[in-house]
Amino acid sequence: MSKLSLIIKREFIAKVRNKSFIVMTFLSPLLFVAIAAFVGYLSTMKADLKTIAIHDQSGKFFNEFKSDEEYKYVDFSKVNLQVLKDSIVAEAYEGLLVIPKTDDAVAFQEGFQYISNDSPSVLFTSEIEEVINKKLTLENYQKAGLDTLAIKKAKSDIAIKLSKASGEMALKGLNEIKIAIGGAFGYLIMMFIIIYGNMVMRSVIEEKVSRIIEVIISSVKPFQLMLGKIIGTSLAGILQFLIWALLGLVALLVFSTVFGIPMGVSSGAEVEALQAAQSEMGGTVQLYAAELWNLPVATILLSFVFYFIGGYFLYSSFYASIGAAVDNETDSQQFLLPIIMPLVLGVYIGFFTVMNDPHGTVATVFSMIPLTSPIVMMMRIPFGVPLWQILVSLGLLFATFFLVVWFAAKIYRVGILMYGKKPTWKELYKWSKY
Repeated sequence: MSKLSLIIKREFIAKVRNKSFIVMTFLSPLLFVAIAAFVGYLSTMKADLKTIAIHDQSGKFFNEFKSDEEYKYVDFSKVNLQVLKDSIVAEAYEGLLVIPKTDDAVAFQEGFQYISNDSPSVLFTSEIEEVINKKLTLENYQKAGLDTLAIKKAKSDIAIKLSKASGEMALKGLNEIKIAIGGAFGYLIMMFIIIYGNMVMRSVIEEKVSRIIEVIISSVKPFQLMLGKIIGTSLAGILQFLIWALLGLVALLVFSTVFGIPMGVSSGAEVEALQAAQSEMGGTVQLYAAELWNLPVATILLSFVFYFIGGYFLYSSFYASIGAAVDNETDSQQFLLPIIMPLVLGVYIGFFTVMNDPHGTVATVFSMIPLTSPIVMMMRIPFGVPLWQILVSLGLLFATFFLVVWFAAKIYRVGILMYGKKPTWKELYKWSKY
């Protein structure tokens, strides 16, 4: 067995047998489900009821404000305004809405004021402005002698129907679903790169500090050691991901079996009502299901595996060279930011560019650049990407990986035996020239 395969086997077994790896492999899905359930529970909780005092000097607006579960509007038009302001300071009410009374239209519109100790949310102020504007618009119609009923009837409500050039019906919100799918895979790649890249870096630092590396390096070449660590750790990451995917499929089958059949429906009327509700939504649901089924599922899954491997190999080379150059994780912080920035850039480009123009110049270029292609290309694939672009992107990614490994191996070879000195970017450049 070659030395490289021995190193890969050693790294893989060391990671898989680690207690933290075993615990997080089976605990992470449970934590994710628990967090999702907790967030869902928090979203169902009702907010505290906030009392809004209204001082309506005109006497025309208070009835336009309707109280709900979040806001309660109270009429204090007959109370002295200064007293109300003092009550706001004492936090007796959430806020005070002052509506003026004047015949000057300009002064009237500029006289509206909301007083509170804390700045209100944009949504709340927008709702207040909408109520007031609606009332004022109606009054302006009446003053102009316009028939408000005729204006209301004259308003149109058009819903544009989307269709493809082939004549098939298109659906609204499908692009958002596609970017969500691509974004999820791209985000997973970024998280795996950061998590397992740090594992490679910590492994190198631990062996360097404990001086075990001096014994190992006498038997194998630094390049073999670095490459073995990268591949061994990546195999452990792939194994962990496959376990999560298997657990997800099992959970999906269990939930579909348990909740697939309606529970507690006994009477014929209830069955008919349920069938009627399902038939109304059935057409739309089937259309969305058909569209999602038409997505390049196999291409997405295969691309995820290849981009994960290529992206991880590429960035782990950087992490390994950094681990060899420093003596502890604290010293590594100055080198990590330039590594993480391309990943963050890829996420931003994906969400802000791919969604609007998945086949545009910016999205296409960054899906070819190796440092961002694992994320940006994964966001583009659900929209349909020519096979040649994927192959070119993967070719550039793996070619860059071999180039970076060759470059990083030079830093690794020198830095792995350097102790007691904090390296600088200038020092790393010198090491790469040895």
